[in-house]
Amino acid sequence: MNRPVRGRRPTMTDIAKLAGVSQSTVSLVINHLSGAKVSRATRETVLRIARELGYPLERHHGRQDNRPGQPRQSRNLIVYLTDELTTSPHAMQTMDGAKDGAWDQDCLVAAFATRGDPEQEQAVLAGMLDHPALLGVIYATIFTRAVTLPAALAGVPTVLLNCHEMKHGGERPRPAVVPAEQQGGYTATMHLIASGHRRIGFINGEGWIEAAGDRMKGYRHALADAGIVFDPALVREGDWQVDSGYAHALSLLDAPDRPTALFCANDLMALGALDAARERKLAVPRELSVVGYDDQDLARYTHPPLTTVLLPNYEMGRWAAETLITQARGGRVENTVFKSECPLVLRDSVAPPLL
Repeated sequence: MNRPVRGRRPTMTDIAKLAGVSQSTVSLVINHLSGAKVSRATRETVLRIARELGYPLERHHGRQDNRPGQPRQSRNLIVYLTDELTTSPHAMQTMDGAKDGAWDQDCLVAAFATRGDPEQEQAVLAGMLDHPALLGVIYATIFTRAVTLPAALAGVPTVLLNCHEMKHGGERPRPAVVPAEQQGGYTATMHLIASGHRRIGFINGEGWIEAAGDRMKGYRHALADAGIVFDPALVREGDWQVDSGYAHALSLLDAPDRPTALFCANDLMALGALDAARERKLAVPRELSVVGYDDQDLARYTHPPLTTVLLPNYEMGRWAAETLITQARGGRVENTVFKSECPLVLRDSVAPPLL
């Protein structure tokens, strides 16, 4: 069984993976929802694993500081303003982290998805900024990028999630959290190098996306540190989809001097690469090693299970909520971009190359 990465807070997703149930089942058990048809054995398994991982069950059993007659924070509402919530699992994971971080400090999160439409953003802010319980705003994006914050947020406690402010002279930037993408690309490539690979293909996403550019920088940095000359013939630009990974992997594997390993910039393209290896009758990892990126649920169910890099969506969401609450309640906060670590998740798709 794969345990959570050391140093990372356990999540309901971690519990679900170890218990062999859905995240919805874990939520039903932990939140003690009435009417949930969950067997006693499953309930006991979920709670046991939650305790073993150190998941804070006590926050779901009623808050002692919220008993009738006890004082509460007068401002406890966080507006979570994002361009997308449904295009991928990443958006919901960041929101889960924000909700948990807020709940631990007696705050609630209200989410609004605007598709990046300035008029919708203005309408949400017009309706929410005067709310008497408003504590502050988390401003989130689905793709890591530079943004210009709505003018209405001037003077409002705000933290940026998966984005950062465009630089404007003299203005003080807001706190922001983004993934350490360059470090993630470096870690993935260096793992393949440490396993003995020297000819490593890289299937990246579209170059205009900030994450793709940073993952490429990490790939090249690792090669340089290992004394391996960068070969542009080993690099392909995909579109993050399975078909793209499949097509580009085939082209790399059909080359006269094919790579012995492939680093794919997301798990979906890595899935396509695994299909390409099967079509060319190359056993993974004995004849070809493959590394993905994101650590989506599917990475555990490929054949073999996929070594990948964790995109720390939950951790970033939690950091954003905790930082916003600290800022809004008068604590000291650094107005810088915090880069959240992207650790390697070891599974079974990497081995030393055949001699």
